[in-house]
Amino acid sequence: MLNQRTDKVELLRIAEAVALEKSIDKEIILSSMESAIQKAAKTKFGSENDIRAKIDRESGNISLHKVVTVVEAPENFNNEVSLDEAKKIKDQGNAQIGDEIYEELPPVDFGRIAAQTARQVITQSVRAAERERQYNDFIDKKGEILSGIVKRLEYGNAIIDLNRSEAIIRKEELIPREILKNGDRIKAYCYDVVRENKGQQIFLSRAHTKFMEKLFIQEVPEIYDGIIEIKSSARDPGSRAKICVHSKDSSIDPVGACVGMRGSRVQAVVNELNGEKIDIVHHSEDVASLVVSALAPAEIQKVIIDDQNKRIEVILTEEHLSKAIGRRGQNVRLASKLIDFEIDILTEKEESEKRQTEFKDKTEIFVGNLELDETLGQLLVAEGFSSIEEIHKATQESISKIEGMDDNTAKELKERAAEYLLKEKENIEKKLKDLGVDNDLMNHKGLTPGMLLTLGAKKIKTLTDFAELSTDELVGGYDEKKGVRFKIDGYLEEFALSKNEADELIISARDIVFK
Repeated sequence: MLNQRTDKVELLRIAEAVALEKSIDKEIILSSMESAIQKAAKTKFGSENDIRAKIDRESGNISLHKVVTVVEAPENFNNEVSLDEAKKIKDQGNAQIGDEIYEELPPVDFGRIAAQTARQVITQSVRAAERERQYNDFIDKKGEILSGIVKRLEYGNAIIDLNRSEAIIRKEELIPREILKNGDRIKAYCYDVVRENKGQQIFLSRAHTKFMEKLFIQEVPEIYDGIIEIKSSARDPGSRAKICVHSKDSSIDPVGACVGMRGSRVQAVVNELNGEKIDIVHHSEDVASLVVSALAPAEIQKVIIDDQNKRIEVILTEEHLSKAIGRRGQNVRLASKLIDFEIDILTEKEESEKRQTEFKDKTEIFVGNLELDETLGQLLVAEGFSSIEEIHKATQESISKIEGMDDNTAKELKERAAEYLLKEKENIEKKLKDLGVDNDLMNHKGLTPGMLLTLGAKKIKTLTDFAELSTDELVGGYDEKKGVRFKIDGYLEEFALSKNEADELIISARDIVFK
């Protein structure tokens, strides 16, 4: 039979052993023991009492106290006492309102039910502490590559044993056509850790773009050391990928460093990605050079860049068309993600036809709305005029300098343009009224009539409606979910607003509405 002193020392040893086994703080174990003893003591002395237990961290002695608070007019006599009554208690002659008085209770011989309750409280506290410890361990690993063993496969998802916890690779996060078996050791990218009641949920991915980037960081010391920087990447998991790299040291070739001796470095990444073909692209600040590299091996004839709309037209010969587009559009799609521009592939013939169509359309606008003959309309387009607004804004002198124009023709053109724009404004105002667009939105500086018509058709009818929009809702953009990049269409995307212009429009509306 163990004596009382031995039992107390054993209590501390048990706490230390559990803390060591579960990798949690010993203080958490002792605190949970105190909570368990308090709960069991309330069963003995009454749950209406405020009973507190304390385990001495040095000796292991357990003390029990009933606590009452000194108040002016007690209402709950189990937990409250008047000032006069408090002063009658031994050693409490100096008691004041708000003080807590601790009344020592005799040791309790806990019964079977109380002991079982205490055991449950301790078990629950230890499990909660263990879950918290595991969550804290893995939240720091978010964004890293983790290694584990395939424990089982469930409905296409893979459950991975990470030694101290389990993780899941969902079916859509696995590399297509990759065959995993129980017991396989695999690597995966940790893209999320979620705290849940039953413990943390760890989400891994082998299809995520970041997985490829992290593998290159592991295989290429120059990337790990920060000499070479990964600018962007794009993947079609299990098939093909592109990664854009830049060297901060001009003496180091970033592409060669990533490829490695006889392709050893890139091959190690390819093997881990189940044979995925990887194109390594040399980054350039010149967008034209970058798109040429990104679309290799196709040879590009001409690149036309629209920075404002983030679009690029690539013109090439018929024989290089299929190379640039790739199987099922894969090459151009990955290149578009890599450089963050929409890429339109055109043959020389298609580009010529497109320019002719644009020339014809602009000419028809001038001929039809300004009542010009076709020759004059073509002359204006050839001189760079693309809208009636541009003719209206141009000076009479600049128009008369065009070969074949005179002052009278220039003056007439300006007058017709002004007349057309006035009628157009009146028509638009009527349409806006019919749509129910408020004056506060119509008068908002920076919004053109065409923009207002588009907003009205989208049910954006007041300045408050407009102020509640986000920039991406206005001009469009891109988002990424689970490694898949997708486009967001903007209400005013066709008007070629920049993000800064859209921000200013929205912020100025908010300043008015929410001031």
